[in-house]
Amino acid sequence: MNTNNNISTPRYINPYFGGVLLGLLLLVTFFITGRGLGASGAVKSAVVTTVDKVAPVHAEESDFYSKFITDRHSPMFNWMVFESLGMLLGGLLSGVLFGRIKKLRVEKPPGVSNKTRLIFAGLGGILFGIGSQFGRGCSSGAALSGTGSYSFGGLIVLLFMFGTGYVLAWFFRKLWI
Repeated sequence: MNTNNNISTPRYINPYFGGVLLGLLLLVTFFITGRGLGASGAVKSAVVTTVDKVAPVHAEESDFYSKFITDRHSPMFNWMVFESLGMLLGGLLSGVLFGRIKKLRVEKPPGVSNKTRLIFAGLGGILFGIGSQFGRGCSSGAALSGTGSYSFGGLIVLLFMFGTGYVLAWFFRKLWI
């Protein structure tokens, strides 16, 4: 960590270099798998597997779950599950290597309680999950991979995603500033 007057400043990768690396990763992913990046498929695989283990009869009778359940392999044996695990472990490794993991904390502005911050973070995650199902994929799958493959739909998703975030940020800014 860089220290300046006893103030700890975390070190991050240069965002432009990170963008180039992300673009190269996307290119390699298209080349190897024939499709782009995305994480919502891993969550879907985990949900299908959980429902299949907890309520197998319901999973077999459901039009949704039964599409993903086969005798050949588990829904968890999917490259997107391994991609998501890699993102989790990579972020954890980065935090450990650069000293950003000290103890569990809730980052929030003064005047906002931990409970309020966690409730709104949870609601945001739930809304994101619901939106990813309506949009048939998460933001990385729709926007990043969509624009990376010159999809007009991907461009529209990207514009609306950032545009909506820009408009709504003003209303919720006090929860993180």
